[in-house]
Amino acid sequence: MDINTKLLKKNAYRITKKRGKTAIRIRVPGGHIEAKYLAVLQEVAETYGDGNIHISIRQGFELTGIDIAKIPEVNKMIQPVIDGFKINQISPNTGYSAAGTRNVSACIGSNVCPFANYNTTEFAKKIEKEIFPNDYHVKVALTGCPNDCIKARMQDFGIIGMTEPQYESYRCISCKSCLTNCKLRAGDALKMENYKIVRDRDKCIGCGECIGKCPTSAWSRSNEKYYKLVIMGRTGKKKPRLAKDFITWVDEESIIKIIKNTYSYIEKYMDVDAPGGKEHIGYIVDRTGYPVFKEWVLKDVNLGEKAKVEEFINW
Repeated sequence: MDINTKLLKKNAYRITKKRGKTAIRIRVPGGHIEAKYLAVLQEVAETYGDGNIHISIRQGFELTGIDIAKIPEVNKMIQPVIDGFKINQISPNTGYSAAGTRNVSACIGSNVCPFANYNTTEFAKKIEKEIFPNDYHVKVALTGCPNDCIKARMQDFGIIGMTEPQYESYRCISCKSCLTNCKLRAGDALKMENYKIVRDRDKCIGCGECIGKCPTSAWSRSNEKYYKLVIMGRTGKKKPRLAKDFITWVDEESIIKIIKNTYSYIEKYMDVDAPGGKEHIGYIVDRTGYPVFKEWVLKDVNLGEKAKVEEFINW
């Protein structure tokens, strides 16, 4: 069988060790799936695959043991899943339109978790709409708070939820629950003055833990949504590293624009002679330098007055 492997992988199918067999990668933006779609994946796995489904670290599914000759039939069968997840597609019944940009993953977020500062799945789906389909290798992950359950600091872009705690002193009973917790678990940003709590804005990491620890609701989350954007974390064979802080107290609209600008930056500086015709974004940043990357991605971005951009990052 003459197989165009580049086309195969672009259609979200994997090259496997078994001749004539492949595995399809199912995107699940934000990691949230309605249970009814699991029945579709089960049918595909049992009808065309080997009956197995692997859950990837990026919160997607891989259906294994599929005969390469059956790809057109599989693409038609998974169409309800693509439609249900509202994934951008060039044409229906042709499967996924790209496989470079990885599934946008997210922790469970504020719909469930009391520590989360925002709806991670909702934001993940917004990003998915902007960046997919695309063949460039970019990983994005969202976590609701600095606990970082999704391991956002191992991604090209990690989005960490923040809040600016609002304090109503008349509710405070000076129990120090928030102060003790902040000292032991967060940024040691609180102190007691005249039996009331004072927050150090420079030390506060925006985790919101003081809010959950207060028995009288003296603390509350800010109406404005803020985030910490960390960049260029990676695993792999060559110089693995954790992502570093890029912008703190940044807004949602700016993050989306920055990620979109990154694709223009990749287009400009990617090494076309790299293996497979692709180069991981982190290596491009290493080669061009952080100042060049910063200039490109912040083009036409209107940051809020609270946003703090790192002048220089050294990994």
